[in-house]
Amino acid sequence: MTKKLDVKDAKKGYFNEKANFERGLLDCLKIKVDMALPHQKFREIIFQLLYSRHLGHADEQVMLELMMAELEVSKKNVKAAQDKVQRIIEHLDRIDPIIASVSTSYSFERIQTVPKNILRLGVFELFFDKQEVPIPPKVVIAEAIRLSRKFNTPESASFVNALLDHLYQASLGHATLSTEIEEQAAALLKSEAEASEKIKENILLNKQQEETEDGTNAS
Repeated sequence: MTKKLDVKDAKKGYFNEKANFERGLLDCLKIKVDMALPHQKFREIIFQLLYSRHLGHADEQVMLELMMAELEVSKKNVKAAQDKVQRIIEHLDRIDPIIASVSTSYSFERIQTVPKNILRLGVFELFFDKQEVPIPPKVVIAEAIRLSRKFNTPESASFVNALLDHLYQASLGHATLSTEIEEQAAALLKSEAEASEKIKENILLNKQQEETEDGTNAS
């Protein structure tokens, strides 16, 4: 005699299987998203961590939590970025002299924090980053330009491009001229001077407005 199917049991089994399937699907999607973090976003995490280290904000746990919250990335990805930043820091005694050797008209000490750390990342990836699959030099330079445009100015992007391209071409044994670097350094200096003047003008204007408001309130 065939046992009669219990409808309640059948429904319960169906919903349990459905819930297990959905949980499994979500886990798979989560893993896929974690693995598929775009290289551009990963490089931005590296840059921001490197920049933070330069400013003295080196508490790794604080930065880990901050990056995870602000950029909505996994702990695994931030840890990987922190590992790369540490390797860059360990190579600074070799990276910084390379940058300084070609940035003669715009001394290394004068290079602002943002472009300086983008250059550090670029030089590391061009010459010191030992990976099974090396990052193509053109990609390294293009990404350095993109970071400069996003986090700084078009002038700094041109300067970074000229400097990294000069170093890469020289590493291939190609004849290179420092003229392009000098021109871009001059343009960068000019833009920085203009930005500084603009800041001073805004400060003066704000001060004048405050004095006017104080005079009006006093009367």
